[in-house]
Amino acid sequence: MNKYGYSILFVDSERLLRENYVSHFKQVFEAVYEADNGEKAYQIYKEKKPDILIIDINIPKINGIELLSMIRKYDHICKVIVLTEDKNINTLLKVMSLKLSDYLIKPISEVVLQKSLDKVIYELSNFKIIAVKKQVFTNGYIWNYDCQELRCNGKIIHLTNKEKIILISLITNVNNILTKDDMIYSLWNEYVEGHEDSLKTILFKLRKKLPKDMIQNIHGIGYKIVS
Repeated sequence: MNKYGYSILFVDSERLLRENYVSHFKQVFEAVYEADNGEKAYQIYKEKKPDILIIDINIPKINGIELLSMIRKYDHICKVIVLTEDKNINTLLKVMSLKLSDYLIKPISEVVLQKSLDKVIYELSNFKIIAVKKQVFTNGYIWNYDCQELRCNGKIIHLTNKEKIILISLITNVNNILTKDDMIYSLWNEYVEGHEDSLKTILFKLRKKLPKDMIQNIHGIGYKIVS
């Protein structure tokens, strides 16, 4: 089996789960590190600077959100997948501001985690990431990553929580297509009848608050923002 030339840090307090995934990762990644708490994870991060982090929010000593916040003060390049049992939308908003590649609700199948890793590896292999605190768009629109605010010519544009989640997802994947399923999952963590119509309604209202054609509809696939 060919190995990816990347390093990965897996952080989870569940020993059996951690051992299972670490054993698998050692077969496919160049370097694999593990930690059962946030304090140990931060020390490993500082020493090894892994390319990919998989972090459970509910870990001892330093929780996952605090750990990622500490890392993001200096590093906006490494890819992060967050694991959690918390479906609260406010928790999702908190961690999404920390530039995630994915946010997965436990229990997580190997298929779902592998799909997230495939996306991360594709991004690492094909795109050069430049860390910025603001994303500037046309007509005076600016997105501030740190305070999660959209402004137009200095005036704050009010966004609902769901509009904000969609906008963050699109901006953190600028120039890349987000499928409808990806967007539905980021909002509701599941797909049930009616969610696609609800997504269309949210996007319709969000688009009215943004420059014309800022969010592009890729017919039959999904949506993207072009920088």
